[in-house]
Amino acid sequence: MNDNQVDVRNAISGVLVVDKPVGLTSHDVVQIIRKGTNIQRAGHTGTLDPRASGVLVVLIGPAVRLSQYVSASDKRYQAILHLGATTDTYDADGKVTRSRPVEHITEEQFEEALSKFVGEIEQVPPPYSAVKVKGRKAYEMARQGEEVDLTPRKIKVYNLELLEWAPPEAVIDVYCSSGTYVRSLAYDLGEALGCGAHLVGLRRTKSGRFTLRDAVPLRKLRDAFEEGNWYQYVIPAAEALSDWPALELDEQQIEEIRHGHRIPAEPGSPPQVRGISAMGELVALLDFDPAANQWQPRKVFFS
Repeated sequence: MNDNQVDVRNAISGVLVVDKPVGLTSHDVVQIIRKGTNIQRAGHTGTLDPRASGVLVVLIGPAVRLSQYVSASDKRYQAILHLGATTDTYDADGKVTRSRPVEHITEEQFEEALSKFVGEIEQVPPPYSAVKVKGRKAYEMARQGEEVDLTPRKIKVYNLELLEWAPPEAVIDVYCSSGTYVRSLAYDLGEALGCGAHLVGLRRTKSGRFTLRDAVPLRKLRDAFEEGNWYQYVIPAAEALSDWPALELDEQQIEEIRHGHRIPAEPGSPPQVRGISAMGELVALLDFDPAANQWQPRKVFFS
């Protein structure tokens, strides 16, 4: 590795949007990226099940500190549901616990049931999930045959659309808040229809502002690691929060912020902004203090 490559690696702070294949865990992908980039600071912003494919957002370098802001974003999925059978895991990996006929269910009935899950709803996570119950992971308890009592949580489903009706299968588009379990949605929908259902395929098409259009297939990324030109796929850290208003900072303001000092703000400014340099690099996340009309640095990234 030449000095130039070392400099590039040390300077990198940003996002790799990966199109994750089926069969790998999200952690596997992060490990592949750590090894390929030689950057140990890396983490994803929201787990995608091994049997699911699609958009996995991985933050690398100092950008890992953006995780809490990026992972809170909305998600979008294409889900394939199988009607007529319920499983203990709510997906095709589990044991069938009940089978019921589906011939009588019409497309109209399905659409009507689907519409009842749009809006702010309460959802119980699947028993086979990483949700903790009294300090233990639910799936560990479920595997040991213990009764798992999970508390419902409030989630938001912004839109549900039937894309394909081919009973006993149906393909739906799910646009929802972070923390939504599509497996639970499949289960609940099956119960509402009275025939049962489970998830047989899942592809995440969007995570926050990143879509499949931004995503690099993992195979292609692995080739780029071999060739040493992987950094062409890195999206700058400032773009990870492109839905936040941007405030361009001059050199003097950057200097103040780097030392944790406040800088003047216009009255009536938005509550939070990303401060960027003239080069478009992420300098800091800033909070507006209306009482003092000042920007308070919340997180500083510029060294």
